[in-house]
Amino acid sequence: MKAMILAAGKGTRVRPITHMIPKPMIPILQKPVMEFLLELLREHGFTEIMVNVSHLAEEIENYFRDGQRFGVEIAYSFEGRIEDGELVGDAVGSAGGLKKIQTFQPFFDDTFVVLCGDALIDLNLSEAVRRHKEKGAMASLITKRVPLDQVSSYGVVVTDSEDRVLEFQEKPSVEEAHSDMINTGIYIFEPEVLKFVPEGQSFDIGSDLFPRLAEAGAPFYALPMEFEWVDIGKVPDYWQAIRSVLQGQVRQVPIPGKEVRPGVYTGLNVAANWDRITVEGPIYVGGMTRIEDGATLIGPSMIGPSCQIGANATIDNSIIFDYSRIGPGVQLVEKLVFGRYCVDRNGDHFDLQEAELDWLITDARRQDFSEPSPQQKAMAQLLGSDLARSGREAGR
Repeated sequence: MKAMILAAGKGTRVRPITHMIPKPMIPILQKPVMEFLLELLREHGFTEIMVNVSHLAEEIENYFRDGQRFGVEIAYSFEGRIEDGELVGDAVGSAGGLKKIQTFQPFFDDTFVVLCGDALIDLNLSEAVRRHKEKGAMASLITKRVPLDQVSSYGVVVTDSEDRVLEFQEKPSVEEAHSDMINTGIYIFEPEVLKFVPEGQSFDIGSDLFPRLAEAGAPFYALPMEFEWVDIGKVPDYWQAIRSVLQGQVRQVPIPGKEVRPGVYTGLNVAANWDRITVEGPIYVGGMTRIEDGATLIGPSMIGPSCQIGANATIDNSIIFDYSRIGPGVQLVEKLVFGRYCVDRNGDHFDLQEAELDWLITDARRQDFSEPSPQQKAMAQLLGSDLARSGREAGR
């Protein structure tokens, strides 16, 4: 069976991570989120998979290639152009991406599944397809019930008593919402649905195709299902996803490595004297990371591979990407460190280099480390858990 993974978006709501990593490649404990989607598709017999790519397309293509090592076949549809010898992404919308592939050479010749590349899902796709066919649907979308106070973060789906789609509300207020069922970005289509998509123009599934289907009275249904769905569409979502995984709340993502202390998991060859480190799990530490004496690690926290955590530093409910050096005495509370950026759990971030704070947090591969001056040590203590706020002030 055939499927499509939507992977062409710029991931603007997950910046600054997506400055360097396309959203489908964002790691969940060192494994790209798209890899989990491939595993799910393969489990349910979807082995011919098309992926549309645009922003940082080579990162996706170079990792997954033709899909052999994942037990599937993958081909890519690039959306963009070359300007002055450089690839420039130019996505044509989720529905436009489907149409582009079908226009090139008809690929979707039977019932197919479309998944957004930015969520962890644990859905019985086989049952979803069965229900889609039972309804006689041309198009189905998988919906999930959320608490009413959360509807303003999602696209709300309104249906009749037979689950036929009547209306969409894009991120309505709680008072305006006509339903507590949301669009999860998981779709099941028949090839005929592509007749509703114009050729050669940007066209979105949610905001363009679905209203057109509803207006035309097409057999278009919502399939409400209970399943695990962890969205990473925004920085706060990603931060919460890592917490949920470390707390064992996501079935399909086991914590890798070996458990060296209760709730403390490490990759290969981590340099740490755990008797001289204060640690409270759950914690994951990637391979070849060094943690110096006096450090404090409080979970849920993830420290990537090849990092260095300085003496007396504190990592508390934080996510540290690979090759990060956290200087001595630095305190990070509910922060995400990615390259030259420090991000708080709400997505507010600042550039450490521009703020001239890269002596506090920098790339662990640098060779020009020097002992912080007394003034710098004092500043590190002063910044403490308010590092992000103080960093913005220091960079003005």
